[in-house]
Amino acid sequence: MELAGLLEAIAAAVPERECVVWHDRDGRRARAWRDMVGRGRRLARVLHGRGLGRRGRRTAPWESAHDHLALYLHNGPEYLEGLVGAHMARVAPFNVNYRYTGDELAQLFGDARPAAVIYHAGYAPRIIEVLERVGLQPLLLFVDDGTGTPQPPYARAYEEALEASSQEPLDVQPAPDDLHILYTGGTTGLPKGVLWRIGDLMLGPLGMRRRDHTPITDLDEAVARAVRSDARVLVAPPLMHGAGTWSALGAWCAGACVVFPSRVDGLDAADLLAVAEREKITRIPLVGDAFARPIVAELERRRYDLSALRSLLNSAAGISPGVKERLLELVPGARIIDVLGSSETGFQVTRQGADDRPFAAAPGAVVLSADRSRALAPGEDELGWLAKRGTIPLGYLNDPDKTAATFVTLGGTRVVVAGDRARLLPDGTVHVHGREATTINTGGEKVFAEEVETVLRGLPGVADALVVGRPSERWGSEIVAVVRPATEPGPSDAELREGCAEHLARYKIPKAFARTADSLRLPNGKADYAAARILFG
Repeated sequence: MELAGLLEAIAAAVPERECVVWHDRDGRRARAWRDMVGRGRRLARVLHGRGLGRRGRRTAPWESAHDHLALYLHNGPEYLEGLVGAHMARVAPFNVNYRYTGDELAQLFGDARPAAVIYHAGYAPRIIEVLERVGLQPLLLFVDDGTGTPQPPYARAYEEALEASSQEPLDVQPAPDDLHILYTGGTTGLPKGVLWRIGDLMLGPLGMRRRDHTPITDLDEAVARAVRSDARVLVAPPLMHGAGTWSALGAWCAGACVVFPSRVDGLDAADLLAVAEREKITRIPLVGDAFARPIVAELERRRYDLSALRSLLNSAAGISPGVKERLLELVPGARIIDVLGSSETGFQVTRQGADDRPFAAAPGAVVLSADRSRALAPGEDELGWLAKRGTIPLGYLNDPDKTAATFVTLGGTRVVVAGDRARLLPDGTVHVHGREATTINTGGEKVFAEEVETVLRGLPGVADALVVGRPSERWGSEIVAVVRPATEPGPSDAELREGCAEHLARYKIPKAFARTADSLRLPNGKADYAAARILFG
Protein backbone atom coordinates (compact mmCIF):
# COMPACT_ATOMS: atom_id res chain seq x y z
CA MET A 1 0.00 0.00 0.00
CA GLU A 2 1.17 3.56 -0.66
CA LEU A 3 -0.02 6.95 0.55
CA ALA A 4 -1.48 8.51 -2.60
CA GLY A 5 -3.54 5.44 -3.46
CA LEU A 6 -4.96 5.17 0.05
CA LEU A 7 -5.97 8.83 0.20
CA GLU A 8 -7.55 8.62 -3.26
CA ALA A 9 -9.59 5.62 -2.09
CA ILE A 10 -10.72 7.36 1.10
CA ALA A 11 -11.78 10.41 -0.92
CA ALA A 12 -13.82 8.18 -3.24
CA ALA A 13 -15.59 6.66 -0.21
CA VAL A 14 -16.30 9.92 1.70
CA PRO A 15 -15.92 12.70 -0.91
CA GLU A 16 -17.87 15.39 0.97
CA ARG A 17 -16.48 14.77 4.45
CA GLU A 18 -14.24 17.51 5.88
CA CYS A 19 -10.60 16.62 5.39
CA VAL A 20 -8.72 19.71 6.59
CA VAL A 21 -9.68 22.87 8.48
CA TRP A 22 -7.48 25.96 8.75
CA HIS A 23 -7.72 29.69 9.35
CA ASP A 24 -6.59 32.59 7.19
CA ARG A 25 -7.38 36.27 6.74
CA ASP A 26 -10.96 35.36 5.81
CA GLY A 27 -11.50 33.26 8.96
CA ARG A 28 -12.30 29.57 9.17
CA ARG A 29 -11.73 27.58 5.98
CA ALA A 30 -12.40 23.91 5.27
CA ARG A 31 -11.75 21.52 2.42
CA ALA A 32 -13.46 18.19 1.69
CA TRP A 33 -11.66 14.98 0.81
CA ARG A 34 -12.66 15.24 -2.86
CA ASP A 35 -11.22 18.73 -3.14
CA MET A 36 -7.99 17.86 -1.33
CA VAL A 37 -7.32 14.95 -3.67
CA GLY A 38 -8.20 17.10 -6.69
CA ARG A 39 -5.67 19.75 -5.65
CA GLY A 40 -3.07 17.07 -5.04
CA ARG A 41 -3.61 15.81 -8.58
CA ARG A 42 -3.25 19.34 -9.95
CA LEU A 43 0.06 19.78 -8.14
CA ALA A 44 1.23 16.37 -9.34
CA ARG A 45 0.57 17.49 -12.92
CA VAL A 46 2.52 20.71 -12.34
CA LEU A 47 5.50 18.68 -11.11
CA HIS A 48 5.15 16.06 -13.83
CA GLY A 49 4.87 18.76 -16.47
CA ARG A 50 8.28 19.99 -15.38
CA GLY A 51 9.59 16.49 -16.04
CA LEU A 52 9.90 15.56 -12.37
CA GLY A 53 9.34 12.12 -10.93
CA ARG A 54 11.22 8.91 -10.19
CA ARG A 55 14.30 8.14 -12.26
CA GLY A 56 15.26 4.48 -12.17
CA ARG A 57 16.19 2.44 -9.11
CA ARG A 58 18.38 2.97 -6.06
CA THR A 59 21.68 1.12 -5.97
CA ALA A 60 22.54 1.86 -2.32
CA PRO A 61 20.44 2.59 0.82
CA TRP A 62 21.75 6.17 1.03
CA GLU A 63 20.73 7.03 -2.52
CA SER A 64 17.52 8.49 -3.96
CA ALA A 65 16.20 7.77 -7.45
CA HIS A 66 13.66 10.60 -7.23
CA ASP A 67 13.53 14.29 -7.96
CA HIS A 68 13.01 16.16 -4.69
CA LEU A 69 10.39 18.71 -3.60
CA ALA A 70 11.28 21.12 -0.76
CA LEU A 71 8.43 22.26 1.49
CA TYR A 72 9.43 25.60 3.01
CA LEU A 73 6.13 26.42 4.69
CA HIS A 74 4.32 27.03 7.94
CA ASN A 75 1.46 24.70 8.80
CA GLY A 76 -1.45 24.84 6.42
CA PRO A 77 -3.26 22.94 3.68
CA GLU A 78 -0.54 23.70 1.09
CA TYR A 79 2.00 21.74 3.12
CA LEU A 80 -0.17 18.61 3.14
CA GLU A 81 -1.11 19.11 -0.51
CA GLY A 82 2.60 19.29 -1.26
CA LEU A 83 3.19 15.93 0.39
CA VAL A 84 0.28 14.28 -1.39
CA GLY A 85 0.95 15.83 -4.80
CA ALA A 86 4.61 14.86 -4.59
CA HIS A 87 3.78 11.22 -3.92
CA MET A 88 1.21 11.22 -6.73
CA ALA A 89 3.99 12.36 -9.11
CA ARG A 90 6.56 9.98 -7.55
CA VAL A 91 8.61 12.97 -6.41
CA ALA A 92 10.22 12.65 -2.96
CA PRO A 93 9.15 15.49 -0.64
CA PHE A 94 11.36 16.82 2.14
CA ASN A 95 10.93 19.28 4.98
CA VAL A 96 12.73 22.60 5.37
CA ASN A 97 13.18 24.11 8.82
CA TYR A 98 12.07 27.71 8.25
CA ARG A 99 14.32 28.81 11.12
CA TYR A 100 17.41 27.93 9.09
CA THR A 101 19.40 30.74 7.53
CA GLY A 102 22.69 31.09 5.69
CA ASP A 103 25.03 28.13 6.04
CA GLU A 104 22.40 25.80 7.51
CA LEU A 105 20.01 26.35 4.63
CA ALA A 106 22.80 26.13 2.05
CA GLN A 107 23.96 22.81 3.54
CA LEU A 108 20.40 21.45 3.43
CA PHE A 109 19.73 22.51 -0.18
CA GLY A 110 23.19 21.43 -1.27
CA ASP A 111 22.52 17.96 0.14
CA ALA A 112 18.91 17.53 -1.03
CA ARG A 113 19.27 19.33 -4.41
CA PRO A 114 15.56 20.22 -4.72
CA ALA A 115 14.08 20.22 -8.23
CA ALA A 116 11.06 22.16 -6.92
CA VAL A 117 10.30 24.33 -3.89
CA ILE A 118 6.92 25.31 -2.45
CA TYR A 119 7.37 28.20 -0.05
CA HIS A 120 5.58 31.02 1.69
CA ALA A 121 6.25 34.21 -0.24
CA GLY A 122 8.04 35.95 2.62
CA TYR A 123 10.91 33.48 2.44
CA ALA A 124 11.84 34.49 -1.14
CA PRO A 125 14.98 36.49 -0.20
CA ARG A 126 16.43 33.54 1.73
CA ILE A 127 15.62 31.14 -1.09
CA ILE A 128 17.15 33.35 -3.80
CA GLU A 129 20.36 33.72 -1.77
CA VAL A 130 20.76 30.01 -1.03
CA LEU A 131 19.93 28.88 -4.58
CA GLU A 132 22.64 31.18 -5.93
CA ARG A 133 25.11 29.73 -3.42
CA VAL A 134 24.42 26.09 -4.33
CA GLY A 135 23.91 26.67 -8.06
CA LEU A 136 20.30 25.51 -8.44
CA GLN A 137 17.31 26.91 -10.33
CA PRO A 138 14.37 24.68 -9.37
CA LEU A 139 10.69 25.17 -10.05
CA LEU A 140 9.53 27.79 -7.52
CA LEU A 141 5.90 27.88 -6.36
CA PHE A 142 5.12 30.61 -3.84
CA VAL A 143 2.13 30.65 -1.49
CA ASP A 144 0.66 34.08 -0.83
CA ASP A 145 1.18 34.98 2.84
CA GLY A 146 0.10 38.61 2.69
CA THR A 147 3.66 39.96 2.97
CA GLY A 148 3.81 41.31 -0.59
CA THR A 149 7.44 40.18 -0.85
CA PRO A 150 8.82 40.58 -4.40
CA GLN A 151 9.37 37.26 -6.16
CA PRO A 152 11.97 36.17 -8.69
CA PRO A 153 10.69 36.40 -12.29
CA TYR A 154 10.77 32.62 -12.81
CA ALA A 155 8.63 31.88 -9.72
CA ARG A 156 4.96 30.92 -10.15
CA ALA A 157 2.09 31.63 -7.79
CA TYR A 158 1.00 28.33 -6.24
CA GLU A 159 -2.73 28.94 -6.65
CA GLU A 160 -2.36 30.09 -10.25
CA ALA A 161 -0.26 27.05 -11.11
CA LEU A 162 -2.90 24.70 -9.66
CA GLU A 163 -5.74 26.56 -11.34
CA ALA A 164 -4.07 26.18 -14.73
CA SER A 165 -3.59 22.46 -14.23
CA SER A 166 -6.02 19.56 -14.63
CA GLN A 167 -7.24 17.47 -11.72
CA GLU A 168 -7.40 14.31 -13.83
CA PRO A 169 -5.16 11.56 -12.38
CA LEU A 170 -1.68 11.19 -13.83
CA ASP A 171 -0.80 8.09 -15.79
CA VAL A 172 1.81 7.37 -13.11
CA GLN A 173 1.64 4.55 -10.56
CA PRO A 174 3.17 5.35 -7.17
CA ALA A 175 4.78 2.45 -5.32
CA PRO A 176 5.28 1.53 -1.65
CA ASP A 177 9.05 1.85 -2.07
CA ASP A 178 8.84 5.48 -3.26
CA LEU A 179 10.80 7.71 -0.89
CA HIS A 180 9.67 10.21 1.70
CA ILE A 181 12.59 12.24 3.10
CA LEU A 182 12.58 13.58 6.66
CA TYR A 183 15.44 15.93 7.49
CA THR A 184 16.50 15.93 11.10
CA GLY A 185 19.23 17.86 12.87
CA GLY A 186 19.25 15.30 15.65
CA THR A 187 20.57 16.32 19.05
CA THR A 188 23.80 17.57 17.47
CA GLY A 189 25.27 17.99 14.01
CA LEU A 190 24.17 19.07 10.56
CA PRO A 191 20.76 18.17 9.07
CA LYS A 192 20.53 14.58 7.84
CA GLY A 193 17.95 13.32 5.36
CA VAL A 194 16.34 10.12 6.64
CA LEU A 195 15.14 8.02 3.71
CA TRP A 196 11.80 6.33 4.45
CA ARG A 197 10.01 4.12 1.95
CA ILE A 198 6.45 5.40 2.06
CA GLY A 199 5.10 1.88 2.66
CA ASP A 200 7.32 1.49 5.74
CA LEU A 201 6.37 4.96 6.95
CA MET A 202 2.69 4.04 6.76
CA LEU A 203 3.09 0.78 8.69
CA GLY A 204 5.36 2.48 11.22
CA PRO A 205 4.95 6.13 12.29
CA LEU A 206 1.66 6.67 10.42
CA GLY A 207 -0.01 3.88 12.41
CA MET A 208 -1.48 1.61 9.75
CA ARG A 209 -1.95 -1.21 12.26
CA ARG A 210 -4.80 -3.00 13.99
CA ARG A 211 -5.41 -2.90 17.73
CA ASP A 212 -3.33 -6.07 18.09
CA HIS A 213 -0.46 -4.23 16.33
CA THR A 214 -0.59 -6.40 13.19
CA PRO A 215 -0.12 -4.38 9.97
CA ILE A 216 -2.98 -3.27 7.73
CA THR A 217 -1.93 -4.00 4.15
CA ASP A 218 -5.32 -4.50 2.46
CA LEU A 219 -6.68 -1.34 0.83
CA ASP A 220 -10.34 -2.25 1.39
CA GLU A 221 -9.73 -2.84 5.09
CA ALA A 222 -7.88 0.46 5.40
CA VAL A 223 -10.68 2.38 3.68
CA ALA A 224 -13.35 0.70 5.80
CA ARG A 225 -11.47 1.78 8.93
CA ALA A 226 -11.23 5.34 7.62
CA VAL A 227 -14.94 5.51 6.77
CA ARG A 228 -15.82 4.60 10.38
CA SER A 229 -13.65 7.35 11.84
CA ASP A 230 -15.07 10.41 13.54
CA ALA A 231 -11.67 11.67 14.71
CA ARG A 232 -10.63 15.32 14.46
CA VAL A 233 -6.94 15.94 15.14
CA LEU A 234 -5.63 19.39 16.08
CA VAL A 235 -2.06 19.67 14.78
CA ALA A 236 -0.03 22.42 16.43
CA PRO A 237 3.53 20.98 16.15
CA PRO A 238 5.17 22.33 12.98
CA LEU A 239 4.87 20.07 9.95
CA MET A 240 8.53 20.81 9.24
CA HIS A 241 9.30 18.25 11.98
CA GLY A 242 8.38 14.59 12.18
CA ALA A 243 5.98 15.01 15.10
CA GLY A 244 3.80 17.36 13.07
CA THR A 245 3.95 15.54 9.73
CA TRP A 246 3.35 12.12 11.25
CA SER A 247 0.42 13.42 13.32
CA ALA A 248 -1.25 14.92 10.25
CA LEU A 249 -0.58 12.14 7.74
CA GLY A 250 -1.35 9.46 10.32
CA ALA A 251 -4.69 11.15 10.95
CA TRP A 252 -5.48 11.22 7.23
CA CYS A 253 -4.52 7.56 6.78
CA ALA A 254 -7.08 6.75 9.48
CA GLY A 255 -9.79 8.92 7.87
CA ALA A 256 -9.61 11.76 10.41
CA CYS A 257 -10.00 15.47 9.75
CA VAL A 258 -6.83 17.50 10.32
CA VAL A 259 -7.36 20.88 11.97
CA PHE A 260 -4.79 23.64 12.33
CA PRO A 261 -4.99 26.35 15.00
CA SER A 262 -5.33 29.96 13.91
CA ARG A 263 -1.74 30.76 14.85
CA VAL A 264 0.85 28.65 13.03
CA ASP A 265 4.12 30.50 13.76
CA GLY A 266 4.24 29.47 17.43
CA LEU A 267 2.14 28.01 20.24
CA ASP A 268 -0.75 30.15 21.50
CA ALA A 269 -2.48 28.06 24.17
CA ALA A 270 -5.62 30.20 24.26
CA ASP A 271 -6.01 29.94 20.48
CA LEU A 272 -5.27 26.21 20.52
CA LEU A 273 -7.90 25.48 23.16
CA ALA A 274 -10.48 27.78 21.57
CA VAL A 275 -10.09 25.90 18.28
CA ALA A 276 -10.23 22.56 20.13
CA GLU A 277 -13.51 23.60 21.75
CA ARG A 278 -15.11 24.97 18.57
CA GLU A 279 -14.03 22.09 16.31
CA LYS A 280 -14.83 19.33 18.85
CA ILE A 281 -11.30 17.99 18.63
CA THR A 282 -10.75 14.36 19.66
CA ARG A 283 -6.92 14.26 19.71
CA ILE A 284 -4.17 16.81 20.27
CA PRO A 285 -0.48 16.00 19.67
CA LEU A 286 1.86 17.57 22.24
CA VAL A 287 5.62 18.12 22.38
CA GLY A 288 6.62 17.91 26.03
CA ASP A 289 6.41 20.60 28.68
CA ALA A 290 6.81 23.30 26.02
CA PHE A 291 3.23 22.51 24.99
CA ALA A 292 1.77 21.02 28.17
CA ARG A 293 2.68 23.79 30.62
CA PRO A 294 1.08 26.67 28.64
CA ILE A 295 -2.03 24.53 28.07
CA VAL A 296 -2.32 23.82 31.79
CA ALA A 297 -1.91 27.52 32.60
CA GLU A 298 -4.63 28.48 30.11
CA LEU A 299 -7.01 25.80 31.40
CA GLU A 300 -6.48 27.15 34.91
CA ARG A 301 -7.23 30.66 33.66
CA ARG A 302 -10.58 29.81 32.05
CA ARG A 303 -12.85 26.88 31.29
CA TYR A 304 -13.07 25.26 27.85
CA ASP A 305 -15.52 22.60 26.73
CA LEU A 306 -13.18 19.76 25.76
CA SER A 307 -15.69 16.98 26.24
CA ALA A 308 -14.92 15.56 22.78
CA LEU A 309 -11.19 15.26 23.56
CA ARG A 310 -10.17 11.62 23.99
CA SER A 311 -6.40 11.61 23.85
CA LEU A 312 -3.28 13.75 24.17
CA LEU A 313 -0.41 12.16 22.27
CA ASN A 314 2.98 13.34 23.50
CA SER A 315 6.24 12.80 21.61
CA ALA A 316 9.72 14.25 21.00
CA ALA A 317 10.12 15.63 24.57
CA GLY A 318 9.00 14.68 28.06
CA ILE A 319 6.17 16.08 30.18
CA SER A 320 6.93 16.43 33.89
CA PRO A 321 4.83 14.05 36.04
CA GLY A 322 3.30 16.93 38.02
CA VAL A 323 2.25 18.70 34.83
CA LYS A 324 0.69 15.49 33.53
CA GLU A 325 -1.29 15.02 36.73
CA ARG A 326 -2.66 18.54 36.57
CA LEU A 327 -3.50 18.19 32.87
CA LEU A 328 -5.49 15.03 33.52
CA GLU A 329 -7.33 16.78 36.35
CA LEU A 330 -8.27 19.64 34.04
CA VAL A 331 -9.27 17.35 31.14
CA PRO A 332 -10.65 14.30 32.97
CA GLY A 333 -12.13 12.67 29.88
CA ALA A 334 -8.78 12.42 28.07
CA ARG A 335 -5.80 10.11 28.45
CA ILE A 336 -2.14 11.00 27.94
CA ILE A 337 -0.07 8.68 25.76
CA ASP A 338 3.71 9.09 25.72
CA VAL A 339 5.54 7.79 22.66
CA LEU A 340 9.31 7.82 22.37
CA GLY A 341 11.27 7.43 19.17
CA SER A 342 13.14 9.39 16.56
CA SER A 343 13.10 10.36 12.90
CA GLU A 344 15.17 7.24 12.22
CA THR A 345 13.01 4.78 14.15
CA GLY A 346 9.44 5.97 14.39
CA PHE A 347 7.79 5.12 17.69
CA GLN A 348 9.73 2.60 19.78
CA VAL A 349 8.12 2.58 23.22
CA THR A 350 4.86 3.89 24.71
CA ARG A 351 3.17 4.45 28.07
CA GLN A 352 -0.05 5.93 29.41
CA GLY A 353 -0.91 7.94 32.50
CA ALA A 354 0.89 10.50 34.63
CA ASP A 355 3.39 8.20 36.36
CA ASP A 356 7.04 8.30 35.29
CA ARG A 357 7.10 4.52 34.90
CA PRO A 358 8.89 2.30 32.35
CA PHE A 359 7.68 2.08 28.77
CA ALA A 360 6.03 -0.75 26.89
CA ALA A 361 7.87 -1.84 23.76
CA ALA A 362 6.19 -1.06 20.43
CA PRO A 363 6.27 -3.62 17.60
CA GLY A 364 9.84 -4.17 16.44
CA ALA A 365 11.50 -2.46 19.41
CA VAL A 366 14.47 -4.25 20.99
CA VAL A 367 17.25 -3.41 23.43
CA LEU A 368 20.71 -4.29 22.17
CA SER A 369 23.74 -5.12 24.27
CA ALA A 370 26.29 -2.40 24.97
CA ASP A 371 28.49 -3.68 22.12
CA ARG A 372 25.47 -3.86 19.77
CA SER A 373 26.17 -7.52 19.05
CA ARG A 374 22.87 -9.07 20.20
CA ALA A 375 19.37 -8.39 21.50
CA LEU A 376 19.06 -8.52 25.29
CA ALA A 377 16.59 -10.80 27.04
CA PRO A 378 14.22 -9.42 29.72
CA GLY A 379 16.03 -8.89 32.98
CA GLU A 380 19.60 -8.89 31.69
CA ASP A 381 21.03 -6.11 33.82
CA GLU A 382 22.98 -4.31 31.15
CA LEU A 383 22.80 -0.73 30.00
CA GLY A 384 22.16 -1.23 26.29
CA TRP A 385 20.82 0.57 23.25
CA LEU A 386 17.18 1.08 22.36
CA ALA A 387 16.79 -0.11 18.77
CA LYS A 388 14.13 -0.91 16.18
CA ARG A 389 13.70 -3.55 13.48
CA GLY A 390 10.94 -4.14 10.95
CA THR A 391 9.50 -0.98 9.40
CA ILE A 392 12.56 1.26 9.50
CA PRO A 393 14.20 3.69 7.04
CA LEU A 394 16.82 2.78 4.46
CA GLY A 395 19.51 5.20 5.63
CA TYR A 396 20.71 8.79 5.38
CA LEU A 397 20.72 10.58 2.03
CA ASN A 398 24.23 10.82 0.52
CA ASP A 399 25.91 9.56 3.71
CA PRO A 400 27.18 5.97 3.57
CA ASP A 401 29.27 6.32 6.75
CA LYS A 402 26.44 7.50 9.00
CA THR A 403 24.11 4.98 7.39
CA ALA A 404 26.52 2.15 8.23
CA ALA A 405 26.97 3.43 11.81
CA THR A 406 23.24 3.79 12.55
CA PHE A 407 21.70 0.94 10.56
CA VAL A 408 23.31 -2.38 11.51
CA THR A 409 22.57 -6.00 10.62
CA LEU A 410 22.16 -8.63 13.35
CA GLY A 411 21.52 -12.23 12.35
CA GLY A 412 20.44 -11.14 8.89
CA THR A 413 17.98 -8.51 10.21
CA ARG A 414 18.44 -4.76 9.73
CA VAL A 415 18.23 -2.79 12.97
CA VAL A 416 18.40 0.96 13.51
CA VAL A 417 20.16 2.32 16.61
CA ALA A 418 19.38 6.02 16.96
CA GLY A 419 21.33 6.66 20.17
CA ASP A 420 19.05 6.16 23.20
CA ARG A 421 20.44 4.13 26.11
CA ALA A 422 18.02 1.75 27.84
CA ARG A 423 17.57 -1.32 30.06
CA LEU A 424 15.18 -4.19 29.37
CA LEU A 425 13.47 -5.00 32.68
CA PRO A 426 12.41 -8.49 33.84
CA ASP A 427 8.75 -7.90 32.91
CA GLY A 428 9.68 -6.86 29.36
CA THR A 429 9.16 -3.14 29.90
CA VAL A 430 11.89 -0.67 29.00
CA HIS A 431 13.61 1.91 31.18
CA VAL A 432 14.93 4.63 28.88
CA HIS A 433 17.88 6.54 30.32
CA GLY A 434 18.40 9.12 27.60
CA ARG A 435 20.40 10.03 24.53
CA GLU A 436 24.08 9.07 24.41
CA ALA A 437 24.73 12.44 22.72
CA THR A 438 23.56 14.28 25.86
CA THR A 439 25.33 11.97 28.32
CA ILE A 440 27.92 13.72 30.49
CA ASN A 441 30.96 11.81 31.78
CA THR A 442 31.89 13.40 35.09
CA GLY A 443 34.64 11.88 37.21
CA GLY A 444 34.19 8.53 35.45
CA GLU A 445 30.42 8.44 36.05
CA LYS A 446 27.91 8.72 33.21
CA VAL A 447 25.04 11.12 33.85
CA PHE A 448 22.05 11.29 31.50
CA ALA A 449 20.95 14.89 31.10
CA GLU A 450 17.27 13.94 30.77
CA GLU A 451 17.23 12.28 34.21
CA VAL A 452 18.47 15.43 35.94
CA GLU A 453 16.21 17.66 33.83
CA THR A 454 13.13 15.64 34.83
CA VAL A 455 13.94 16.17 38.50
CA LEU A 456 14.59 19.89 38.07
CA ARG A 457 11.40 20.47 36.08
CA GLY A 458 9.43 18.83 38.87
CA LEU A 459 10.71 21.21 41.57
CA PRO A 460 8.50 24.09 42.79
CA GLY A 461 9.11 27.34 40.95
CA VAL A 462 10.84 25.77 37.92
CA ALA A 463 9.17 26.16 34.52
CA ASP A 464 11.88 24.45 32.50
CA ALA A 465 15.48 23.27 32.80
CA LEU A 466 18.28 21.91 30.63
CA VAL A 467 21.44 20.16 31.79
CA VAL A 468 24.81 20.24 30.01
CA GLY A 469 28.44 19.54 30.83
CA ARG A 470 31.26 22.07 31.02
CA PRO A 471 35.02 21.48 31.26
CA SER A 472 36.38 20.87 34.76
CA GLU A 473 40.00 20.37 35.87
CA ARG A 474 38.86 18.11 38.68
CA TRP A 475 36.08 16.08 37.01
CA GLY A 476 36.86 16.34 33.30
CA SER A 477 33.29 17.56 32.84
CA GLU A 478 30.92 18.81 35.48
CA ILE A 479 27.14 18.99 35.54
CA VAL A 480 25.61 22.45 35.16
CA ALA A 481 22.00 23.46 34.60
CA VAL A 482 20.08 26.33 33.03
CA VAL A 483 16.76 27.01 34.75
CA ARG A 484 13.81 29.07 33.56
CA PRO A 485 11.93 30.12 36.73
CA ALA A 486 8.14 29.99 36.75
CA THR A 487 8.13 33.37 38.53
CA GLU A 488 10.91 35.76 39.50
CA PRO A 489 13.24 35.36 41.29
CA GLY A 490 12.62 31.63 41.44
CA PRO A 491 14.25 29.08 43.77
CA SER A 492 17.78 29.71 44.98
CA ASP A 493 20.77 27.53 44.12
CA ALA A 494 20.58 25.96 47.58
CA GLU A 495 16.88 25.14 47.13
CA LEU A 496 17.55 23.59 43.73
CA ARG A 497 20.39 21.44 45.10
CA GLU A 498 18.27 20.39 48.05
CA GLY A 499 15.42 19.39 45.76
CA CYS A 500 17.77 17.40 43.53
CA ALA A 501 19.33 15.65 46.52
CA GLU A 502 15.99 14.01 47.33
CA HIS A 503 16.02 12.16 43.99
CA LEU A 504 19.59 12.04 42.65
CA ALA A 505 22.99 10.74 43.67
CA ARG A 506 25.40 13.50 44.69
CA TYR A 507 27.51 13.28 41.52
CA LYS A 508 24.39 13.98 39.41
CA ILE A 509 23.51 17.23 41.18
CA PRO A 510 24.47 20.31 39.13
CA LYS A 511 27.57 22.14 40.33
CA ALA A 512 26.24 25.47 39.06
CA PHE A 513 22.99 27.02 37.89
CA ALA A 514 22.24 29.75 35.37
CA ARG A 515 18.87 31.38 34.93
CA THR A 516 17.08 32.72 31.88
CA ALA A 517 13.69 34.19 31.04
CA ASP A 518 14.02 32.98 27.45
CA SER A 519 12.64 29.73 26.11
CA LEU A 520 14.93 26.70 26.33
CA ARG A 521 13.09 24.98 23.49
CA LEU A 522 13.33 24.97 19.73
CA PRO A 523 10.13 25.68 17.73
CA ASN A 524 9.34 21.94 17.69
CA GLY A 525 9.47 21.75 21.50
CA LYS A 526 12.80 19.92 21.67
CA ALA A 527 15.64 21.01 23.92
CA ASP A 528 17.89 23.81 22.67
CA TYR A 529 21.18 22.59 24.16
CA ALA A 530 23.23 25.00 22.05
CA ALA A 531 21.52 27.97 23.72
CA ALA A 532 22.01 26.39 27.15
CA ARG A 533 25.77 25.96 26.60
CA ILE A 534 26.15 29.60 25.54
CA LEU A 535 24.98 30.72 28.98
CA PHE A 536 27.96 28.93 30.49
CA GLY A 537 30.45 30.40 28.04
